[in-house]
Amino acid sequence: MAIEVRPADHDRFPDVETMLGPKRPDATVCWCLSHRIDSRTNNSLRGRDRRDYVEDLTRQPVPPGVLAYDGDDVVGWAAVAPRAELPIARSRLIPHVDDRDVWSVWCMRVRPGYRGRGISHPLLTGAVEFARAHGAPAVEGYPVDNGGQKVNLTMAFVGTRGVFEKAGFTFAVATGAVAGGFPRVLMRRML
Repeated sequence: MAIEVRPADHDRFPDVETMLGPKRPDATVCWCLSHRIDSRTNNSLRGRDRRDYVEDLTRQPVPPGVLAYDGDDVVGWAAVAPRAELPIARSRLIPHVDDRDVWSVWCMRVRPGYRGRGISHPLLTGAVEFARAHGAPAVEGYPVDNGGQKVNLTMAFVGTRGVFEKAGFTFAVATGAVAGGFPRVLMRRML
C-alpha cells in the first residue's frame, strides 16, 4: 500500500469531514478542535457550528493538518500547527523545552477498516514534511509512553512513543499529562 499525504485544504474538505465528522451532523464532538482552540470557544461551538469552524480553517493559507490517502480513499488525518497558536502552549502539564517556534502534532486518526496497516507512520512523516514546508524549525508530539501495551482507541489519537520514534523523533522531556492510563512524553524532531 502506497500512502500519499496531502494538505487538508478546502478542496479536500469532504475528506476532512469523512475523517472528523460525526455520523449525526448535530452531534457535539471533537472535530479535532478540543486541542486547537480555547475551551470557551470549544464549548460554545455546537453541532454544525463545529463543522463550519473546521471548514473555515481549511480556507486559511495554512491548512489545519494533513490527510493520508490510499489511492483515492482518504484513510488518515493528522492535526499539525505552530504550538504558539494552540492552547497547549499554555499547558501546565506539557512543558516548553525551549523558545523555538516549534510545531505540534497532537492528533492522528486512521479510518476504521484501515487500522493496523501502518498508516500512522507515513501520516506522521507527512505532517512533519508539511511543517517543514511552512518553516518549522522542529516538530513536537505528545504521545503516550505505552511500552508496547495496547492503547484504548478513544485515547489513541495522541499516538504512541514508538510511532514517533520510528518517524525520527527523540524523547525530550516527561510531561505531567496522562492519556488512557499511560504517561505522555514530549517527543521532538529537529528539522
